[in-house]
Amino acid sequence: MKIFISSDMEGTAGVVDWDQCVIGGSQYPYYTDLLTGEINAAIEGAAQAGATEFLVNDAHSKMANLKPDALAGRAGYLSGRYKPMYMMQGLDESFDAVFMVSYHGSMGSRGSVLSHTYFPTAFAEVTVNGVVAGEAGINALVAAAYRVPIVLVTGDATTAEETLRFCPRIETAVVKKSVSRFAAESLHPAAARDLIRDRARAAVEGLKEAGPPDIALPVTLGISFRSSDYCELAARIAGVERTGDLSATIVGDDPLRIYQTFITVVLLCRGLVE
Repeated sequence: MKIFISSDMEGTAGVVDWDQCVIGGSQYPYYTDLLTGEINAAIEGAAQAGATEFLVNDAHSKMANLKPDALAGRAGYLSGRYKPMYMMQGLDESFDAVFMVSYHGSMGSRGSVLSHTYFPTAFAEVTVNGVVAGEAGINALVAAAYRVPIVLVTGDATTAEETLRFCPRIETAVVKKSVSRFAAESLHPAAARDLIRDRARAAVEGLKEAGPPDIALPVTLGISFRSSDYCELAARIAGVERTGDLSATIVGDDPLRIYQTFITVVLLCRGLVE
């Protein structure tokens, strides 16, 4: 049984500041160890339920945050900051389930700690079929395309709620409660790992009842931009239709193509400031 793990970092218990989760930050090494512990807890729980093969896609920041030999379960490690499929690179129809570990709330959420949606400088809000979507909801398009169920998400309560909008049968491990965008009440790291391990085991044990993300076709992905410059750039991409000074949509019957087009928008907008 193969499990695909997309790992972010902002959803780790205790993380509330960019200094804790950006390479070069004074507290970064400590918090990457906490992230590794949560990923390993997910692997351990899945293994207890019969999973045998794991691929961890390091999907945070420059996507090279983990020590490969510290990963449990002899997990494969996919890293590096240019990935055509970004946070979902490596997923295909050969996997049995997807875990989303240490995810965070969307830029359109109310007070989720370190909330953003892919690139906060450009995107004010993203919707999928009219529903506000965080990175989990957007990434669910890839799982839907390959018909692979997303069965576990870890992070704060807002992240869990936003993911349930698209994956109603998912197991959630809420390891912290956001107070504001830069404050949260977190479980002790050991308690967070215990919770994640338990929910990962339950997710795999319930896999027979799981199904792919609940995203109706055709898909309409809506983007609200922070400035007209970004919107203007995005509209030059085939498949992106500008609908207002600060808004655009991507519409189609192929969830994978919708996601790929959105990632092209992300990469183009990043190029405007990098």
